[in-house]
Amino acid sequence: MQVTQIRQQLKEVPIFKELSPEELDTIVEIAQPRFFKSKMYAFMQGDPLDRVFFINGGKVKIYKTDPSGREQIVSILEAGEMFPHAGFFRKGEYPAHAEMMEDTKLIVIPISKFEETLVAYPELSIKLFRVLGEKIVDLQARLEEQILHNTYEQIIMLLLRLCRTNGEKKEKGFKLTTHFTNKEFANMIGTSRETVSRTINHLKKKDYLEMSDDGCYLIYHEKLHQELFNC
Repeated sequence: MQVTQIRQQLKEVPIFKELSPEELDTIVEIAQPRFFKSKMYAFMQGDPLDRVFFINGGKVKIYKTDPSGREQIVSILEAGEMFPHAGFFRKGEYPAHAEMMEDTKLIVIPISKFEETLVAYPELSIKLFRVLGEKIVDLQARLEEQILHNTYEQIIMLLLRLCRTNGEKKEKGFKLTTHFTNKEFANMIGTSRETVSRTINHLKKKDYLEMSDDGCYLIYHEKLHQELFNC
């Protein structure tokens, strides 16, 4: 029963979807399903990097902390995504914390076994490194945002990015699928909660976003794009 469950869960992960039965069986042999309750950690920053994780259901917050305890959110990952995005073919430590934002189902694979599979099946390697390449491009774009744009513009760009990564298309915009707090927004771009709160209130008054009945943000992305253009 567990083998059937793992196989079905793996098929829902994008980089495994087009594998042949033989290739998929190789992954099934080294994969284990795990359930984590909300607020639990898959790993902590600095732990030995020995496993790779694939999200079958739920949400995971990836964040770093500095020596003073300040938090920098790297990403909010959802079903179908993998983590970490670094550490393949080298020994090292997890570069960040991985905390469950809600009850989450993960597929866990020892990284050494996964590396052996990547060597054996080049097509899988290509898919993986395509994902990693997209993450690098995203991080470069974020760095440019911090260098070239003021805080107001960075908050708008963050909201637009979340529409793409954590949003659900609606008739007039995007509804974020995660209940983000102003503090979490602030921790994504390295500013204060008060600054985010003022900006969010300003954007609400201009009818660029609103709170839905279930507490998630509904963002009118075309209006936000125009606001960014006018800055």
